[in-house]
Amino acid sequence: MSLLTMILKMSEGLGKTCAIFFLTLLFSLPLGMVVALLRMSRSKIISSIMRFFITVLRGTPLMLQLLAVTYGPYYLFGTTVARNKLIPVVIAFAINYAAYFAEIYRGGIESIPVGQYEAAEVLGYSRFQTFMRIILPQVIKRILPSVTNEVVTLVKDTSMAFTVSYQEMFTIGKQIANSQTSFMPFVVAGVFYYFFNAIVDYVMGRIEKRLDYYR
Repeated sequence: MSLLTMILKMSEGLGKTCAIFFLTLLFSLPLGMVVALLRMSRSKIISSIMRFFITVLRGTPLMLQLLAVTYGPYYLFGTTVARNKLIPVVIAFAINYAAYFAEIYRGGIESIPVGQYEAAEVLGYSRFQTFMRIILPQVIKRILPSVTNEVVTLVKDTSMAFTVSYQEMFTIGKQIANSQTSFMPFVVAGVFYYFFNAIVDYVMGRIEKRLDYYR
């Protein structure tokens, strides 16, 4: 198989890799905020449940979570999450990354001085207005480098979908490597991931620069 044919064949899975990436961000970023706010709840029961949720997801391998979401329902209930494997893959990725984003959000929210909440209350802001107009913009600015790091990691983690035989780019490359007894497909995959990450890093860098309004 020529190098060009190999690249074209692997590029067929690039769309599925991008689907995992963008759908994971679409669901995990807002879910992470919900988990973070529940984790900071004044109710000890809710806070403890969220802490346990985060501990389990951060303390177990993503590969195990993929297998559990994809095949667990069949062994437990005799059914599947969905015929299309993209759905359980995205569910597993979104829940996993929501746990990491939740801790990043929590750190950002707790870094805001209490005095800002008090000042907003004096000005007549409601708790919701205070959070949305004063706290959240500052939190986003502070946590962006950490979020960028997780987004870059997500690009590489999409390759974990091969564990449930989802035909994304790395899975196709692995199949070609096995059939051709060649390491070249892995090199091609590495180049794909590198440029994908370069684009992500550039975009996130531009966003971070736009938010750096004190310079």
